[in-house]
Amino acid sequence: MGKQPKKPAPRRKGQKRKISAGRVTLWLVAAMLLGVLCAIGLYIMIILNGQKLLAENKDKLDMSQTSIIYDSEGKEVTRMYTQNRVLVSLGEVPKLLREAFIATEDRRFESHFGVDLYSIGRALYRDILHRSAVEGASTITQQLAKNMFLSSQKTVFRKVQEASIAIALENQFTKDEILEMYLNRIYFGNSAYGIKAASMYYFGKSDLNQLDLAEMATLAGIPKSPANYSPTDNPEQSKARRATVLTLMADQGYITQAQKEQAMNEELKLNPHPETPKKTEFRTFMDYVMQEASDVYGISDDELYQGGYRIYTTLDVKAQQAMDDAYKNDKLFQADGPDQPMESAMVIYNQHDGGIAAMIGGRNYTAKGWNRALVPRQPGSSFKPIVVYGPALEKGGWTPYSMLKDERMSFNGYSPRNYDNRYPGEVTMMEAVKKSINVPAVWLLNQIGLDYGMKFAENLGITFDKNDRNLAIALGGMTKGASPLQMARAYGAFANNGILNKPHAIVKIEDSQGRTIASFKPEQKRVMSPQTSYYMTKLLESVVEPGGTGASARMDRPVAGKTGSTQLDLKGLEQYYRDLWFVGYTTEYTAAVWMGFDKTDSRNYVKISSGAPAALFKTVMSRALAGKPATDFERPQGVKEPAPPPRGITDLKAVFNKDNHAVELSWSPYGSNSTYKLYRKESKEAGFGEIMQAPDSRIIDMSVQAGATYQYYVTAVSADGDVSDKSNIAEVSVPADDTSGIGIPGIGQPGGGPPQNGQNGGQGSRNPADASTGNGNPAGGSQSGGSSRIGTPPGQKDGTADGGTGTDVGIPAPATGSGPGDAGGGSTSGSPGMAVPDTGAAGEITGGGTPGSDTSADNLSDSRIPAGRRAR
Repeated sequence: MGKQPKKPAPRRKGQKRKISAGRVTLWLVAAMLLGVLCAIGLYIMIILNGQKLLAENKDKLDMSQTSIIYDSEGKEVTRMYTQNRVLVSLGEVPKLLREAFIATEDRRFESHFGVDLYSIGRALYRDILHRSAVEGASTITQQLAKNMFLSSQKTVFRKVQEASIAIALENQFTKDEILEMYLNRIYFGNSAYGIKAASMYYFGKSDLNQLDLAEMATLAGIPKSPANYSPTDNPEQSKARRATVLTLMADQGYITQAQKEQAMNEELKLNPHPETPKKTEFRTFMDYVMQEASDVYGISDDELYQGGYRIYTTLDVKAQQAMDDAYKNDKLFQADGPDQPMESAMVIYNQHDGGIAAMIGGRNYTAKGWNRALVPRQPGSSFKPIVVYGPALEKGGWTPYSMLKDERMSFNGYSPRNYDNRYPGEVTMMEAVKKSINVPAVWLLNQIGLDYGMKFAENLGITFDKNDRNLAIALGGMTKGASPLQMARAYGAFANNGILNKPHAIVKIEDSQGRTIASFKPEQKRVMSPQTSYYMTKLLESVVEPGGTGASARMDRPVAGKTGSTQLDLKGLEQYYRDLWFVGYTTEYTAAVWMGFDKTDSRNYVKISSGAPAALFKTVMSRALAGKPATDFERPQGVKEPAPPPRGITDLKAVFNKDNHAVELSWSPYGSNSTYKLYRKESKEAGFGEIMQAPDSRIIDMSVQAGATYQYYVTAVSADGDVSDKSNIAEVSVPADDTSGIGIPGIGQPGGGPPQNGQNGGQGSRNPADASTGNGNPAGGSQSGGSSRIGTPPGQKDGTADGGTGTDVGIPAPATGSGPGDAGGGSTSGSPGMAVPDTGAAGEITGGGTPGSDTSADNLSDSRIPAGRRAR
């Protein structure tokens, strides 16, 4: 009997069944078969779906859908459609030019089936690595599918459709046919569609075989972003993009390293007279709409021209037409320079919602050209409200009638100058703004702090360069500057009760089916108090009044605004300008106007006055707002009207007294408890300087010089600190042959006895230049009475003051000494030129200084404002 096989031991309870290798293999094979079946099914579905979509949209291979743009009232303004396209066969395209596009856009174009799985995997890996979408993976065929058949919505479903159509295109057309459609289809900026139109526009070459390698690489780099990589609009970015294309071509073996280096360093010869299609109405505004659609909503220029969109905008046709017509009027502009046309740009901005109502980028703006409304320029004095006066009002302690210093001074070596070289000593903020006086603006920015002023400006949307941290920005002296759109937006906050709105041109976008696919989301913030915005409006209203620098902007409705200009820093031409500005607003709109040359040089510079932009503002705005009722700027609730200063003194008189060699000044008392500030200017001096403060309405100036002519004015200061307007100016001449009382100034020592009968301290010794001794006056001394005296006649030997009434304030040649003064006297530290007694402890009067020295502001050293920093 044969041996029976051994039975396997029975599996005990809880014992796991062993999984054999055969079983694992079986399951893997089954899973793989299932995966293959699913993949085949998915592929078949994609193929069928792509063929179906291609069949349904076959007409789109030849046709594009027109997009329509509407104005702020919903009325059609213009239509956007394909233009400036010249079809070319692939045989007319040089092999190297084709390779430039393949190397840049789709290196595996010849081998993939419409979708590049390797590129998709690489893109997914990098996206996961960076946790964001950093790399795309669209092939040339997919780009063609998207541009021809699909919207710009970035969804998974759209990407699947794109892949389906790409595969269908690959199945129906050859690689050469697909590349030909692509090269004829893509957009190159400046209304040039297709490779041939682009070659003609940028390089003036209709024969593509005449293009060299550098030109080919430049063209191949444009389609990724026509606005950024156009060699005419952005030459530096275009050059960098060209280098990228050449590197890709060299890496993939299409060119040698030597060819790459030569082409990278080649200076392009662009077409000097590019042909553009017929201008579309309101070209600048339409181009801005296209830029916003691309930058904000991700809809490319090509899609706008092809996709059948309905774009609703903020355009005010009446305002835009008024602007376009004004820019055709040569009488509103300076004559062109020898080499360049006189240029200008303007923006009208709705301060209430941020909508751009009208825009023009140049007098001869071309499609997709240089939009000067977006180009930063030094803003000159139009920047003062943004960085000086607005911040000062917001910080507190300053009002439109606050007194600001206006005298020659230096700020750590920076010595600003007023355009007329006049320095009255003090002016109100209202006068400083109205007449665009420079020194008070710099002084005030120094008072409130540079950081505070810059922060305020940044909140208004202004951007600064790292080198802008200096007081010259008070006059608009910036490294790069601000654009008309930035300036209009900033002033819009003054006009809108302190609320800043985000600028925009697009309200919403609908697709060809009428579905809203994009809409503007308002962004606004409070950047200043209602009081600050209202007080600034009051200041800027004064600018357009008679006597203001912006009087040319005055029209039949309330207007507020500010002029600006920047000095030409070329030797011998300093009296001319680089840039002229006017930024202003009504209750409806804010507008900014810039005038100048694209490149200022010794042959092309601004000669007209700063009133020219203001006149252009008036011309455009008057027509834009015609028919609308004129409304006043409304004072916000709870905000008080800024109080004007008290009226000024009107009867100041100045008489020269030969006997005392002094000028006697007098006026009617202003009011109880008032004090007075006296200002003087000698005929050779640039401006007035404060020479004393006194409680009396009669002053004797004993520090005058023979043969000189002097002008005086006086202001009254109330007990509350309010300063009146300037008085009338009184003028007096000192005879050239007057020698009464003239001696040599020296150092006087007061005597030891108390003053009697008006004497200034008794006998003193006088020792001028160690030559002689005589009687002299101390540095000061008090007398009771109703007049004040400035100094004593040089060389007066009698220590007795004539008359016994009044107060002597200093002497022109300072003295030193000590001695008893009147009861209730105090101590005085003498200063060169003048000493003012303080009231304090017992009767010692001291004075000191250097004979003949003068520390008035008019004698400080001066240097002109740095290049481009003078403003009016």
